[in-house]
Amino acid sequence: MSEVLLEASSLYCERDDRVLFSQLNLQIRPGTLIRVAGPNGTGKTTLLRILAGLSSFYEGRLLWQGRPLWQVRESYLANLLFLGHRPAITPSLTPLENLAAFTGVRRRNTRAELLDALAAAGLEHFEDIPAHHLSAGQQRRIALARLYLSTAPLWILDEAFTAIDRDGVRALEALLRARVDAGGAVILTTHHELSLPGCEIITLGEDGL
Repeated sequence: MSEVLLEASSLYCERDDRVLFSQLNLQIRPGTLIRVAGPNGTGKTTLLRILAGLSSFYEGRLLWQGRPLWQVRESYLANLLFLGHRPAITPSLTPLENLAAFTGVRRRNTRAELLDALAAAGLEHFEDIPAHHLSAGQQRRIALARLYLSTAPLWILDEAFTAIDRDGVRALEALLRARVDAGGAVILTTHHELSLPGCEIITLGEDGL
C-alpha cells in the first residue's frame, strides 16, 4: 500500500456554536481522488482550508508524510497546490501576467510553457487581454491554468468547476484523471457530478461527521 501523504485524525470544527464536523478521519494517498460533498453550510470549504493549512480553528491532528503538519509546514506548502473557490487573480493584469505571478514564487516558467498552459485551459488568443475584460468563466480558467504547470503531489481544489462551460468541464476532468493516474492526489469540492471512476466521496453533514 502506498504511503499516506496527508492524514487527518479526529478533526473537530465548530462555527457560530454549531458543530460542522467531529471525529473526522481522512487519509490521502498518491493516486487518489477524494470529493468532499454535502449541503451548503456543512463545512466543505472550511475543511479544505484546514487541510491546506490556512485555518487553525479546529481540534485534532494533521500529519504530512507521518509528521505533524505544524513541524513541516514549509515543506508541506512546497508540495501543495491550493485553489480556492474564488479565482484570486489581479484584474488589471493579463492572463499571462497573472499566471507568471502565480507560478513564479516556486518556479520560473518559460513564456512558451505559460502560453501552452493558458491554451490548454482554453485561453488561447486571450493571453494579453486584461483580466477585467474577461468573463467569469475565463477568469476562472486563468487560475485553472496553474494545474497544467503544477507537479505538486497534492492538489486541494475548492469548487474548481465553477463558471466553466461543458468543454472546460471535460478538459478539467481529463486533467484530474491524468494527474491521479500519474500518482498525484486530489481532494476537491464541487457541485458538478464528476465522470471520474474511482472517486471516493466523503459527505459532510452525515452522522458522525
